[in-house]
Order: sequence, then structure tokens, then C-alpha cells
Amino acid sequence: MKRQFWIIAACVVVLTVAPLLFVRTPALGPDGKAQALFGGSDDAARDAITVIAPHYRPWFAPLMEPGPEIASMLFALQAAIGAGVIGYWLGASVTRQRERERQRREREAAGHAPEQPAHQERISAAAGPAGVARVD
Repeated sequence: MKRQFWIIAACVVVLTVAPLLFVRTPALGPDGKAQALFGGSDDAARDAITVIAPHYRPWFAPLMEPGPEIASMLFALQAAIGAGVIGYWLGASVTRQRERERQRREREAAGHAPEQPAHQERISAAAGPAGVARVD
């Protein structure tokens, strides 16, 4: 068991570090600074707009422009809140389904007939002789 744990841990470390060995250093840009490896969509949009319409002026300026650390933190917070909402919904859905199944099993164990959906009750009530359904 211990050996298997260390083998898995070593594989995780190798799979984490190996891709970093293949990443090349970005080339220097026109200003002499290294270019970013992963540019944001805002940067790509700004570059596309300057190519399409060089004299474009924005309609308004942002009220507040957070620094890169704060922007990154706000993005992570947004992702965490979204993951929490999705996790809550998924957990509530699974719990609701389990509770329905538990109640159904309890009813069946108590000798009650299983509940039929409303549309099946209507068909049963409209059945003619020998259980043949009437077509109206």
C-alpha cells in the first residue's frame, strides 16, 4: 500500500513538472520586454480594434481599474462562487432524489402501493372493461 502511494505521488510530480521543461521563454517584444505567454481576451480585442479601426475612441472610461493582483483575485473569487453555486445545486439535486427513493422504499415496505404519476391514474380511470383503455 505504501509503495503504491509513493508511485502515484511520483507520477503526479512528474506529470506536474515535465510540461514546465518544454515551455520556451517568450521572445522579446518591440519594446525590449518579454511578451506574455498567455494574453487575455481584452488584449486581443484591443489589438483587433486598432487594426480594424485605428481612430476608434472608447465610449467611456472604467470607473475603477484594479491592479493585476486584485483583478486576478476577483476572477478567482467569481470562479469560486460559481463553483459553490453549482456544487450546492448538484448536492441538493442528488439529496432530493435519494430522499424520494428512500420515501418510496418506505411506502412499499409499509404495504402501500407505489404511487403512479397523475397521467397514469387518468388512463386507469378511463379504462373500459377488462382494463382496455378507451380512446376519446
